[in-house]
Amino acid sequence: MKTNRHFPTACLALLVLAAGILTPADAQQDFQKRAQTGMKFLVTGLPARQTAVGEAFTAVDGGAASMFYNPAGMARLGSTVDLTFGRMQWIADINHIYGAIAFSPWSGDYGVIGVTFHYVDYGEIQSTIRYDNTDGYLDVGTIHPYAYDAGLTYARALSDKFSVGGTVKLVKQDLGTSILDVQRDSTGTVISGTPTSQIKNALDVVAYDFGILYRTGIKSLTFGMSIRNFSREVTYQRESFQLPLLFKMGLSMNVLDVWDINPDMQSLLVAVDADHPRDYPEQLRVGAEYVFAKTLSLRVGYVSPSDEHNIAYGVGLMQTVLGAHFALDYSYTPFGVFNNVQRLSFQFSY
Repeated sequence: MKTNRHFPTACLALLVLAAGILTPADAQQDFQKRAQTGMKFLVTGLPARQTAVGEAFTAVDGGAASMFYNPAGMARLGSTVDLTFGRMQWIADINHIYGAIAFSPWSGDYGVIGVTFHYVDYGEIQSTIRYDNTDGYLDVGTIHPYAYDAGLTYARALSDKFSVGGTVKLVKQDLGTSILDVQRDSTGTVISGTPTSQIKNALDVVAYDFGILYRTGIKSLTFGMSIRNFSREVTYQRESFQLPLLFKMGLSMNVLDVWDINPDMQSLLVAVDADHPRDYPEQLRVGAEYVFAKTLSLRVGYVSPSDEHNIAYGVGLMQTVLGAHFALDYSYTPFGVFNNVQRLSFQFSY
């Protein structure tokens, strides 16, 4: 009991320590961390609700969508099945399609099982090789790179306060085929577009996510931690790289609990996350979500430091019909010199 009583204080201290990493004195060290990972699509924000609050979602119960942030967040699934899916057009016309489904058999007595899928379409890219002509290159067609990850998650509430979750996922990225040479005649003139030498640039790897949630007992104050994209190094040709490992800690609370306002009528969720990524400077994320009568939600999020996309907005509409819950969420992220990013997600639970 003594340990449980002091656990919230320890969690708060850890979060403050993580936020302290964001001091300017570390700027030179942070610069040395950049551009050391690949498969960056694994840390791209996906569902509209979560991105609208700046992805400050580590300490929030979020159903199936929690598997994209903290797998422990789906441990207290309030329905038998929860489904979310959506589409996003990222910068540079990169398209993301994603979905997640969670099952809570036997009222969750034996935990919750979930499945996620995320597909990335990079579009068509012109393929060329070096060649001794006036252009200096030869057009050899197009490539269509893509990537995806598919995960299996298990989460369980070990007590009325403590929840854990973990995900194992297969990650694959295919960057197309590199053509090294094509057929030529005796004078060196190309006689066919058929390649004579080529290398396929595709690889896959197994990665893991882990997370915990702890309800402190102080109103609705919740503490969360997660580690995402833990895996071995991978190699395309000669140079090896790591996946974008990300460690997150967060706090969340419905601040209207302080005044004992009925959460079925109004709630104001405030969440704070501290991110410690492998390959770019630490970030602090703050998000807020106001929900009226479990029907309309307004959201805003802020990230610092961030060069291009430090703020986000969103709105959500929710409705319950014959025991089935429906939600449509939208988020908008101004993206500086790039195209602004809009996301649309649909959620269903029963």
